[in-house]
Amino acid sequence: MNSLKPLQERIDSFLTACISQMEASTLQQAMGYSLLAGGKRIRPILVYLTGQMFNCPLSKLDEAAAAIECIHTYSLIHDDLPAMDNDDLRRGKPTCHIQFGEDQAILAGDALQTLAFSLLAKSELIDANTKINMINELAYASGVAGMCLGQSLDLQATHQQIDLEHLQKIHCYKTGALIKAAVRMGAFAYGENTKPYRLMLDQYAEAIGLAFQIQDDILDIIGEQSIMGKPKGSDLIHEKSTYPALVGLDNAIKLTEQLYQQAIDSLKQIPYNSQPLQDLAGFIINRNS
Repeated sequence: MNSLKPLQERIDSFLTACISQMEASTLQQAMGYSLLAGGKRIRPILVYLTGQMFNCPLSKLDEAAAAIECIHTYSLIHDDLPAMDNDDLRRGKPTCHIQFGEDQAILAGDALQTLAFSLLAKSELIDANTKINMINELAYASGVAGMCLGQSLDLQATHQQIDLEHLQKIHCYKTGALIKAAVRMGAFAYGENTKPYRLMLDQYAEAIGLAFQIQDDILDIIGEQSIMGKPKGSDLIHEKSTYPALVGLDNAIKLTEQLYQQAIDSLKQIPYNSQPLQDLAGFIINRNS
């Protein structure tokens, strides 16, 4: 989606500056290798678009956008490790542990996690209460009540037969928690005036978070490896439960369309211009990588 490019370029520039300010080391190279490898930048873009909807300046959103991308990248580095998904490719390049070794990859993930919270704590454009809200939200969404729990449940479910309810629970924690955090952090940046709309924003985020993961499941079957930048059929190889496996490919596609409509319906209850967030929801269910 061309309208996202300026925001992608903005967050890429901000992240590049963060890495370039660090002391040169193998660890810094490993962090930059994964953090600056491109990608859709959906989570930081959600921070920007939500804040923009409430007329919040982009400069006030940069640290939050960068922080959530640091957490996301750390999770990908660790997710690719042999002890977890054991993937050799990410975004068309060798994964961090293939390029730098498992030891440096683990440390790169650890360092990106701490960098995320440092960025929020040091921001000069948001007040102390907002910082606390953002730090608390990101910690909650990325830890034992969010992403890490989802990854744990996902690993436990490998080689197991699970039902649709359990799979949805995994996805809501593993993928949905950070997506919801991104939307919330964008709203937090504008302040207390967004409180009446946070339930609708949560409903939007929950719908697109689940749709995002289901679309990943779909692309693992029908996507093109050259576009996705990672092996096709890896879910099947790892014997993971997916929506297409449980409900069929056609029904999985229909479900993403239903979730898209739920997301749009939630946004339409908010008396601000939510069209960019609506467009992003459409991009999520129609993307090919």
